[in-house]
Amino acid sequence: MFDRTSRYHGVETSTHPVEEADGAVRELRYLRRRLLPPPAADAEVLAEHLVAEGERLDNITARYLDDPLQFWRVCDANAALHPSELTDEVGARIRIALPRL
Repeated sequence: MFDRTSRYHGVETSTHPVEEADGAVRELRYLRRRLLPPPAADAEVLAEHLVAEGERLDNITARYLDDPLQFWRVCDANAALHPSELTDEVGARIRIALPRL
């Protein structure tokens, strides 16, 4: 269902019955929860990036991984739930690790 490079690749789907206004029941399909994996201690770190004023994680990811949509890999490598956590503080260090596929 999702491209191999998507954070949702391999996440299981489930269904939930939903009753419509007319009484008909349909199945609502949804993705199950994706749990944030612990940062791999043995992951090869490509670089450590020092955050500058006004930087965005998608631009940082494009620079190091050649794909701004892979920002979620950087979040996973740094145990960040929200991308903004990594760039909110000027001078913060971000680990850029090899993507795990």
